[in-house]
Amino acid sequence: MDTTELNKPELYINRELSLLEFNRRVIEQAKDENMPLLERLRFLCIASTNLDEFFEVRVAGLKHQVKYGSKQTGPDNLLPAEVLARINETAHLFVEEQYNVLNELIIPALSKNKIRLLRRGQWKPRLTRWIRRYFNSEVLPILSPIGLDPAHPFPRVLNKNLYFIVSLDGKDAFGRDSRQAIVQAPRSLPRIVPIPSEESAGYHDFVMLSSIIHAHVGDLFPGMNATGCYQFKVTRDSMLFVDDEEIDDLLRALEGELPSRRFSDAVRLEVADNCPDELSSFLLKQFHLQTDDLYRVSGPVNLGRLLTICDLVDRPELKFSGFTPGIPNRLLKNINFFDVLRNGDILLLHPFQSFAPIIDFLRQASIDPNVLSIKQTLYRTGTDSVVVDVLKNAAHAGKEVTVVIELRARFDEAANIELASELQDAGAHVVYGVVGYKTHAKMILVVRREGRSLRRYVHLGTGNYHARTARLYTDYGLLTCDKSVGEDVNKLFHQMTGLGRAGKLKKLLQSPFTLHKGMLTYIEKEISVAKQGEKARIIAKMNGLVDPEIIAALYKASQAGVKIDLIVRGICCLRPGIKGISENISVRSIVGRFLEHTRVYYFYHGGEELVFCSSADWMPRNLHHRVEACFPIEEKRTSSLVIKYGLLSYLSDNTQAWLLQCDGSYQRVKTGVKPRSAQQQLMEHYCNLHH
Repeated sequence: MDTTELNKPELYINRELSLLEFNRRVIEQAKDENMPLLERLRFLCIASTNLDEFFEVRVAGLKHQVKYGSKQTGPDNLLPAEVLARINETAHLFVEEQYNVLNELIIPALSKNKIRLLRRGQWKPRLTRWIRRYFNSEVLPILSPIGLDPAHPFPRVLNKNLYFIVSLDGKDAFGRDSRQAIVQAPRSLPRIVPIPSEESAGYHDFVMLSSIIHAHVGDLFPGMNATGCYQFKVTRDSMLFVDDEEIDDLLRALEGELPSRRFSDAVRLEVADNCPDELSSFLLKQFHLQTDDLYRVSGPVNLGRLLTICDLVDRPELKFSGFTPGIPNRLLKNINFFDVLRNGDILLLHPFQSFAPIIDFLRQASIDPNVLSIKQTLYRTGTDSVVVDVLKNAAHAGKEVTVVIELRARFDEAANIELASELQDAGAHVVYGVVGYKTHAKMILVVRREGRSLRRYVHLGTGNYHARTARLYTDYGLLTCDKSVGEDVNKLFHQMTGLGRAGKLKKLLQSPFTLHKGMLTYIEKEISVAKQGEKARIIAKMNGLVDPEIIAALYKASQAGVKIDLIVRGICCLRPGIKGISENISVRSIVGRFLEHTRVYYFYHGGEELVFCSSADWMPRNLHHRVEACFPIEEKRTSSLVIKYGLLSYLSDNTQAWLLQCDGSYQRVKTGVKPRSAQQQLMEHYCNLHH
């Protein structure tokens, strides 16, 4: 079959629908009775916040395309309007499923375990009195109800905030007979209110702020009768538009754009399922939305806020067991990183191995008198970042510190603007990468004087320099002083901080220049070997597979007889198992305790067994529109560990694995005689487990 045949639309799954399918796998975790109960609640909340972001970004983008009459299609040949229609159908069913899981599975199971989320009908008289006191002292003083009349037009509603629309009868002190009012739940108040132990008779009891306001909403309109009170939430377009060609200061331009995100175009309206049609239609009109954009929910509209319960309840038996991440023996025997790395690379697999060595490596570099400079990329770091503190200390100590900060890391823009200012104040050189290309590579470069020469020490990672997510996401981090790798990383930093043509790299592949072409070349090599009747194998693990050229190359490889195993956590646009096209390809998704985030690319390569780790997925944005780094794992003892634990263990997983079917759906892998979990196997191999 020629290449044009491999570009047929029916061979490609739509990326947005594939992303919704991933969210379905997340919510299945909430239904899994083998999971600890509070972790099931956590998965339900994650599914809710994932869906919020899906509407803020993906649906918002599609709505823009429809609004401006775009006829642009992806490889699946679906028009934006067609994709939106399918999303509406799927997402409504998905939301219904979320609340069924909450009401029919999670809340009853919590109650059996003496954890109760009390609705108004369950309040006993004594508790009712306590809640009234709480409302009067903590809530009422902050509320600002807005009656809707010519002097009080419909207020500006914040993105994803909790509001109520209240229907009223009667007249107020001024004789006004406004029939409706809007009440905003203050953002300064907790959405989940724990009930004191003396009021809860041995239970962990909670009441939602929405229930408290609802129960006392009549107090906000003295002399009038509140005939109805219904919660609602609006999700808005959260994409930031900055014209790269028109701006001269990216930081200032983003600072100007950020406040508008809270009031940008609405893309979805969620209301309580008992809200009358008249009021929900009124709200839709206010937000310029259609009936398809309305989601009626049987429970809190801000479902993700229930995550607080997981943190407030100290019940270890209802949570995942604790663990202490391991540290490689070579680092335990010798705490001098420079000595250790001169004797060989260190490869860390987080969260099974500690993120602390990365901090220690930086800290050691910051105080070593022989270290002359430190360069680092920052995409996401979190608030109160130890990494940022160490870089500031290094700058204060007189080191040459250069930091490439990606200001446009979605939803972290404000935090990154703040840390850019902090680092500049400390004396570090701060740049914002390359305009038009997000800097997504994860790199540290330390230059150290050793005798009469300079040596480069490098860290390259698949994930962010973020201590909290390093406990939740699986990621690889390579520490090395390999001469060629150091030269390559130095060239990458020069590209991002200076001007000039891209220098040729010796070992690294980079986006947007050589990574895409390099991956296609390695796939082509497997094809040529397979055609000669020799062993050919590709294993690739990533977060998303979207790029149509790579998918077509994989189809071609499958036709040539290459055995291909793909481990794709989220979006996958490739259809496996199509006779004559992709029957040699399997695609599995692992959804478990940790968010699978490693990107590992393996090619049998005639027995040479090439292994790469990367910050990039096989998606057009990563391969063509970002600065990314893909690095080889060359030491045999290290690459064999990546193959064994980073790839093969996931291919044998039969407890947390889902297999992609050719119709775009996923089927859970049935547990065999011996249950095998890749994540559990990695914990047992690397961690100290707490039982």
